[in-house]
Amino acid sequence: MEKYRFTSYFEFEVLRKRPYIQKDWCIRVIENPLKVEKQENNRFRFWGEIGKIKGKILRVVTLEDKITIHNAFPDRRFKLCI
Repeated sequence: MEKYRFTSYFEFEVLRKRPYIQKDWCIRVIENPLKVEKQENNRFRFWGEIGKIKGKILRVVTLEDKITIHNAFPDRRFKLCI
């Protein structure tokens, strides 16, 4: 986990609002994404499966360095287009 960092927003807002989210889940999503997409504000979205959240997809948002985690939440609308 030493390679990854977390913003203050993640530490104090995301984890407070969603205490069930674990940092290692976010790292797992970044390292094994189903999909990655660049956002308009130089951030990146990563989607991945986490079995512990009832088969839902977890969306993780990083800063442009792709190692500083800024946000994470279950994405109920995710559709994998193949």
